Amino acid sequence: MKDLLRLKTSLTEEVESLLNEQIKMEAKSSAIYLAMASWCDRHGFDNSADFFYNQAEEERVHMMKIFKYVNDLGGAAVSPEITNVPTEFESFKGIFEEALQQEIAVTQSFNRIAAKCQALQDFTTFNFLAWFLNEQVEEEYIARRCLELFDVIGEEGIGRYTIDKQIAHVKYEA
Repeated sequence: MKDLLRLKTSLTEEVESLLNEQIKMEAKSSAIYLAMASWCDRHGFDNSADFFYNQAEEERVHMMKIFKYVNDLGGAAVSPEITNVPTEFESFKGIFEEALQQEIAVTQSFNRIAAKCQALQDFTTFNFLAWFLNEQVEEEYIARRCLELFDVIGEEGIGRYTIDKQIAHVKYEA
């Protein structure tokens, strides 16, 4: 029966499993960004809260793209269970440090999947992943620029207020 089911999909079990892991990673990223937005909201960083609300939605959209891709190819996308989402963060700057680390981890994960697709000659999925790899350039750039504001402006005095105002203006232009 298992072999018969495999005939209905062009995804290998290995790639399907990696894509389901990525679905979970995107869902967890969305949940963490939502928690970051909530923390920023509670601490009066309105622009940063909006930034993280948008990031949370973006990660959810990414998750859904992968979810639909797996199902479109006859695979079985798995709705992930997300646990251990933090509700408290050490500091305003710490949130942005964590956001950058998260984006780097997502990029590394996509790179691992792309490498596996090349090794297995799954060029359809490799081509599908190209959009995400390009998107990660933007995600890392924006996270880095937001974090750099802390070094450029400083947190003393009205620094955090100014950083929060500037977060809304950080954009990526390729």
